[in-house]
Amino acid sequence: MNDELFLNERIDVVATFGVGLNPCVPVRFRRANGREVTVEEIGLRHPTMKGRRTIHAFDVTDGAADYRLEFDTERLTWRLTREGDRP
Repeated sequence: MNDELFLNERIDVVATFGVGLNPCVPVRFRRANGREVTVEEIGLRHPTMKGRRTIHAFDVTDGAADYRLEFDTERLTWRLTREGDRP
């Protein structure tokens, strides 16, 4: 991501949940300002640990900008942690 903004914004996410290699797939999300972003492509998805909690990080794009979404599996909350312009 070029020209990244580091955020910690709570967001609402529409996601599909299933089984297999991609058990959770974010489809779109709404930011605190009401702007809705539709996910066109998912890049990397990787789990990390914060203390005893598992956080799933998703690098996604809407075609105009790149985002990092994080899903906290214990608190069941989503956060937008990074936003960057596409090269």
